[in-house]
Amino acid sequence: MAGSASDTPGAPHKVTPMVTVIAASALGTTFEWYDFFVFGTLAPVIAKNFFTALDATAGLLAALALFGAGFFFRPVGALIFGRVGDQVGRKASFLITVTMMGAATVGIGLLPTFSQAGPIAPILLILMRIIQGTALGGQYGGAAIYVAEHARPDRRGFATSFVQAAAAPGLVTALTVVFITRTFTGEARFTDAGWLAGWRIPFLMSAGLLAISIWMRMKLSESPSFVAMKEANNHAKAPYAEAFGNWPNLKLVLIALTTMMSAQGAVWYTVFFYTEQVFLERFMKIDPVTGTGLLMAVTACSAPLYILFAWVSDRFGRKWVMWFGMCLALVAFFPGFHMLAKLANPALESAQSKTPVVVVADPARCSLQFDITGKAKFLTSCDIAKSLLANAGVSYANRAGPAGAPAVVKIGEVAVPSIEGEGLAPAALKAATGKVKTEITQALAKAGYPAGADPAHVNLPGLFGVMMVFATAATALFAPIATTLVELFPMRIRYTAMSLPYHVGTGWVGGFVPVTAFAIVTATGNIYAGLWYPIVFTLISALTLPFLLPETRGRPIDV
Repeated sequence: MAGSASDTPGAPHKVTPMVTVIAASALGTTFEWYDFFVFGTLAPVIAKNFFTALDATAGLLAALALFGAGFFFRPVGALIFGRVGDQVGRKASFLITVTMMGAATVGIGLLPTFSQAGPIAPILLILMRIIQGTALGGQYGGAAIYVAEHARPDRRGFATSFVQAAAAPGLVTALTVVFITRTFTGEARFTDAGWLAGWRIPFLMSAGLLAISIWMRMKLSESPSFVAMKEANNHAKAPYAEAFGNWPNLKLVLIALTTMMSAQGAVWYTVFFYTEQVFLERFMKIDPVTGTGLLMAVTACSAPLYILFAWVSDRFGRKWVMWFGMCLALVAFFPGFHMLAKLANPALESAQSKTPVVVVADPARCSLQFDITGKAKFLTSCDIAKSLLANAGVSYANRAGPAGAPAVVKIGEVAVPSIEGEGLAPAALKAATGKVKTEITQALAKAGYPAGADPAHVNLPGLFGVMMVFATAATALFAPIATTLVELFPMRIRYTAMSLPYHVGTGWVGGFVPVTAFAIVTATGNIYAGLWYPIVFTLISALTLPFLLPETRGRPIDV
């Protein structure tokens, strides 16, 4: 159907061009992804200004955890706004969510930093992230359903692909605004803790995007399918009970989570977040401007792939297109990341083969440095040594040391003792950690470990090629998902039922990729070991999709 209905029951349907339906839905999705991507891109700056009391490593972990914490609340938003969407209407739900998202993003740009307000600053930041995550939990389902319920049955995949592809311009816009602002203000002003700091501008700019998005969505009327259902008094009276208390519907929720969303969250956030922000910048030490430009190019070139793979799913079916994306990721991740290391920083790889690094420590004093709240403190000599090496992009072997003895970092024949941070005052801890970091850095430099990637030896075409293979996997997997979810669930409980597995997959599995992978790296000493996190979740879907997920192409959705 290529029109939209009047909001008034019994009134004649107003015809809205399909292009307007798609544009309004996709624009709001682009805007909301912009908000989330700005925060993810500026995680190191956020760490510096809101977690000042922590050292650089702990501050970054806190910022990454806070990034994931926003995703933690996405299923909450899915439940809240799924109910609104199934009882009040699709339009009302995603109009509320886009307003919440924009207000929270502007709010971050207006927050005082730690140096200005002390502990209240990170508390307010956490509150803004909770609002953002809750809003995004309700946004996606509304946009996807709204477009699908207007589209022709044989073009649902193509129509909803623009909602999927909206993530790409959202990311490109966010990176572009950050890049221009950073260049214009200079690094010192951009990362400053004051009220005129440049990092605030990308957040504040979302006010204009918010106004445009609200204006566009106010022009739309309710989904015609929902209006017809509401007029027949056939809408869900108890969406939660119908979606999750009824086994046939609950079974569909579990199938969606297991066969699709487990892999989607793992693959997409590995490709578009972990690869550049953690692996290339943090581990391989490439220049942030270079990394940002590379990610922008990959994201822009990947945008048409969403539309291509969705079109293919309209012709040949949804499930095998998604399965292809999963399998490509499984095959490509480990060899691809090894290639990224060689292409980004060959000197680092050479140094690690010639002069391996070993951490000798009491295993009982080594923690898994995973913290979704950002409040945990990893203060043992083992934890401090490992986090310093992980942030330096250095792989290391673990060797058991005497019980109770401080950890020692061995770089070839040089031994650098770590320090025990427990019981030290914050200032003393920062100074002592800095001293160990300096000694490790000097020893690494003498052993031939580079302080950063040499721009003359960074193979940008090669990096782009590898990352496009990753992006192909991510887009093939993601492109048909919106239509598949809409076609999988009954109309009465569609908003509630499809939103929950989507946001558990993208929010919990995907959102915690950076912080979980980093924790695995520090525990194992292998900078590639963090890839086991997305690999395991992707493998779950790749093994179950062929047997559990029905082919949904061509299904009627007005039932």
